[in-house]
Amino acid sequence: MTDAELAIHIADAAGRMLLDLRESGRFEGKALGVEGDRIANGFIMEALRRERPQDAILSEEEINDVARCQVERVWIVDPLDGTREYGEGRSDWAVHVALAVDGKASIGAVALPGLGLTLDSRNPLPPSPLPTKLRMLVSRTRPAAEAVAVAERLGAELVPMGSAGAKAMAVVRGDADIYLHSGGQYEWDNCAPVAVAQAAGLHCSRIDGAPLSYNHANPWLPDLLICPPELADEVLGLVKAVSAA
Repeated sequence: MTDAELAIHIADAAGRMLLDLRESGRFEGKALGVEGDRIANGFIMEALRRERPQDAILSEEEINDVARCQVERVWIVDPLDGTREYGEGRSDWAVHVALAVDGKASIGAVALPGLGLTLDSRNPLPPSPLPTKLRMLVSRTRPAAEAVAVAERLGAELVPMGSAGAKAMAVVRGDADIYLHSGGQYEWDNCAPVAVAQAAGLHCSRIDGAPLSYNHANPWLPDLLICPPELADEVLGLVKAVSAA
């Protein structure tokens, strides 16, 4: 099984496990999210340790072992991105499985179990035409001030959505056009989405235009821009302008 096939298999299988757990009715609300995190993480860790024993792993649900920083290949996973949305019975949550090689998001799979989809870097979707009115994704609970200000200057419609993976994949799928986030994330929040988005030909960077890099001792990676390449310069320029205002 190739690395890409493994990422797809693990993300898809973990997503089905999470759907089964939710449909069982044994847990509700916050308790459902906690149990979902636990079982998905256990499955993913076991699968990666069995199939790629020489690789390192960074998971949101595991202790951060910085020894991984000495390893060329590290799997970066979020077993349940959007725990709140999952616990509320919504569809905007995801499972992230990525492989970073030499600090770059090389392979990724993002399962959207609530939509019955798994997107991956091996099978990129074709680009979608831009609409007349742009659509910018923001957090449904805490929209980032920079994103709101940039949307105003672009005349873009704000589209609230849950997990980072769901938002990034909305751009990949053509359901939205810009995902600009400045409210704080970790490597596991965006490594798999970035691998999938890059494979689809989208621009992915920090909001100052710097490249995204992974497998650092401190996995904090606070900001992100995913958009079609033809919008990148304008959005980055507006971010700089609103930050200076």
